[in-house]
Amino acid sequence: MKRLILVLCVLAGPLFAVQPDEMLDDPELEARAREISSGLRCLVCRNESIDDSNAELAGDLRVLVRERLLAGDSNEEVVDYIVDRYGEYVLLKPRAGGSNLVLWLAGPAMLLLGAGIGFVFVRRRSTATQEAEATLTDEEQARLREIMKE
Repeated sequence: MKRLILVLCVLAGPLFAVQPDEMLDDPELEARAREISSGLRCLVCRNESIDDSNAELAGDLRVLVRERLLAGDSNEEVVDYIVDRYGEYVLLKPRAGGSNLVLWLAGPAMLLLGAGIGFVFVRRRSTATQEAEATLTDEEQARLREIMKE
């Protein structure tokens, strides 16, 4: 029973990351703030959103998001403001544009390059084998057939 309570407390930890004093009175603005902060990475916890993190910096970012919303910024403007301040690393889902485009395209490009190199290697090897067989004398071909039978 104690283990169950402990497990439930650990699983419920992220639910209490957003403090009551951080929440906005307007439910629509609070929902927008939650949507934005769920896509922002906690810079202390690494792969956790600022909504799920109890780190002090995550709390500061949650407050900043809410301040920008109260100032009248759109969701995109809030995210752009935070990205300008902390860099694109703060996004849990990086944008597929700009300098990140190289990273997004590097995987498929390497796969195609590797497939091309493999194809060329196999083609050269098969033509080299065919050329080697074509240059054997009748005596050598007979000896080769003899060896292959063994």
